Amino acid sequence: MEHELTAAPDLDRGVLSPADRRRTSVRASMTVVHGLLFVGLVVAGLGPLLWLAKAAVTPTQDTLSRPFALWPNGIDWANLSTAWNDIHIDQYFLNTIWVAAGSWFFQLLIATTAGYALSVLRPKYAPILDGLVLATLFIPAVVLLVPLYLTILDPPVIGTSLLNTYWAVWLPAAANAFNILLVKRFFDGLPREVFEAAKTDGAGPFRVFWSIVLPMSKPILGVVSVFAVIAAWKDFLWPLLVLPDPAVQPLSVRLPAVQSQTELDVFLAALAISTLIPVVLFLLFQRLFLRGAGLGGAVKG
Repeated sequence: MEHELTAAPDLDRGVLSPADRRRTSVRASMTVVHGLLFVGLVVAGLGPLLWLAKAAVTPTQDTLSRPFALWPNGIDWANLSTAWNDIHIDQYFLNTIWVAAGSWFFQLLIATTAGYALSVLRPKYAPILDGLVLATLFIPAVVLLVPLYLTILDPPVIGTSLLNTYWAVWLPAAANAFNILLVKRFFDGLPREVFEAAKTDGAGPFRVFWSIVLPMSKPILGVVSVFAVIAAWKDFLWPLLVLPDPAVQPLSVRLPAVQSQTELDVFLAALAISTLIPVVLFLLFQRLFLRGAGLGGAVKG
């Protein structure tokens, strides 16, 4: 027994023991290593963003001749106003918001309802549907461009072309097999006793889904939300195909189109503005997206 008690602390021992950590030389070395790692991560992660912020208010000649110098000939704040007014960042940013918001909503709608049907309701043919959804992940996205585009040109039910409408972006984005399988796997881990108790109390499938499954699934909903918004924000090829009208194009499509017609400093200012906006939005709503509510949000009755 004494041997087990004395050996227990050694089970938690890492590279450095508590005695080593109390030594001044070891603490100083670890502080230096941690500082170097922190600086390296900051440079690798924030370096490109900081350079873009610097270049956004730097004249073109300074950026080309001395790209890493800090404003050798002064700061040109007019680049920001010129980019905002001439390139119409506000209009294209609003278009991007519409694209991202619609894609987020429809992806959550399809992922949660399909995951609920496959995991909780589980009809007899659920394994077949599960296999079909999984099989779509092995189809390259490029192969689907032509049939999807033809479907958008002539939808089978509506009969009216969806080109230059945000539905042409929202609906294909909603059919995301990865999100469906991700949500289904999360629903598989939810306690079935809660569902059985709700059904005993008379709750129907919709009430179980709305009042029990969704409140218990806030962590996975946050993950899917982040994936959906990021994918919609940076998507280029599909919006370029189905939104040929510049008036409805998002930033990811419109900025490359105006690059050849814009001065480098103004274009870099437009890139900085378009990058700063989603960063600020993410910092404002990160708690809403990323906080995990566990199983405490389930509502009974």
